[in-house]
Amino acid sequence: MKKSLLFLSLLTSVSLLSQAQDTKDTTKVAAPAEVPPITVFGSVDAYYKYDFSGLKSRVNIPTSFANEQNSISLGMIDVGLKKKVGKASFLGELSFGPRGQAQSLPTAAGTYDEVNNSFHIQNLYVSYDLTDKLNMTAGYMSTFVGYEVISPVGNFNYSTSYLFTNGPFQNAGLKATYTFSDKVSLMAGIFNDKWNYYQSAKKVNTFGAQLMVVPVTGWTAYLNFIGGAESGTEVDLTTNYQITTAFKLGLNAATFSAPSGTSGGFSGVALYPQLAVSPIVTLGLRGEYFKTKSGDYLTVGPAPGRSVTGLTATANIHAGPLTVIPEVRLDHNQDKVFTASDHSLTQSASQFLIAAVYAF
Repeated sequence: MKKSLLFLSLLTSVSLLSQAQDTKDTTKVAAPAEVPPITVFGSVDAYYKYDFSGLKSRVNIPTSFANEQNSISLGMIDVGLKKKVGKASFLGELSFGPRGQAQSLPTAAGTYDEVNNSFHIQNLYVSYDLTDKLNMTAGYMSTFVGYEVISPVGNFNYSTSYLFTNGPFQNAGLKATYTFSDKVSLMAGIFNDKWNYYQSAKKVNTFGAQLMVVPVTGWTAYLNFIGGAESGTEVDLTTNYQITTAFKLGLNAATFSAPSGTSGGFSGVALYPQLAVSPIVTLGLRGEYFKTKSGDYLTVGPAPGRSVTGLTATANIHAGPLTVIPEVRLDHNQDKVFTASDHSLTQSASQFLIAAVYAF
């Protein structure tokens, strides 16, 4: 009997040891590393605009985009892809449509000499985190200068400012960003000699830098500099302050000096107060003062040494990913450069538009 009990105890011990070993062995098998999925994002937009001059033959307010008169018109479809695995990441973004195509300056007749392509690379770059604080990025990037951007998703107003139209849209180059803390970072980079081009005209000789600070919670400010012999020099301040949960105030101030061998440029300031009156409706204004410097450098806006003021009243009405944007704009120039309904020249121009922007 004792032998039977001893044998049974030994068998039970062996069984338990075997089960424990099996459990231990299974914990040694590491789960396969999960590869992060690629992220798809973008937007689609369309608009209707009516210039109160009633004229279709002339662009009265010569800022970027939304230039067609009395027409249901296309903005663009914007599609982007991004992914990060470990320390390396990439972002590629294409847009198709008039808002995304290469932009040209208005002609003397007040019309646009549009480029015959309907797509544009918004972003195409790769990044690598050298450390937890230092990042390197190379490629073609949306500019770090200014308050407004090409994509309507990134703007409150649908029409754009003179500061936006005259500043860079994109820069190609290599930049390094060092994050000192969540309140301070510094970017410095070298870029191609021309703005908005994938390739340099002569060489890579434009320097750019951005200092980001967060003075208090809800307030972010960017001090930007970009300068080169071929592109000219711009100093820009962009800031946003979420003063309350409902009230936000933005500001953009900039001055630009023409490239070497020319004279002229511009300076200006734009103020962006916005008030959320309900969970789905936000009202906002853009008040802008823009002045050209004397010289022979071509700037979109008033004649050299003259100024223009603009006031734009905009509403954003949200329905999930869809935003409806009704807007009224009034511009006043020192000179009689706008066209009235009777084809006479006048100091003021006004327009109404309504846009629909769907973000995904």
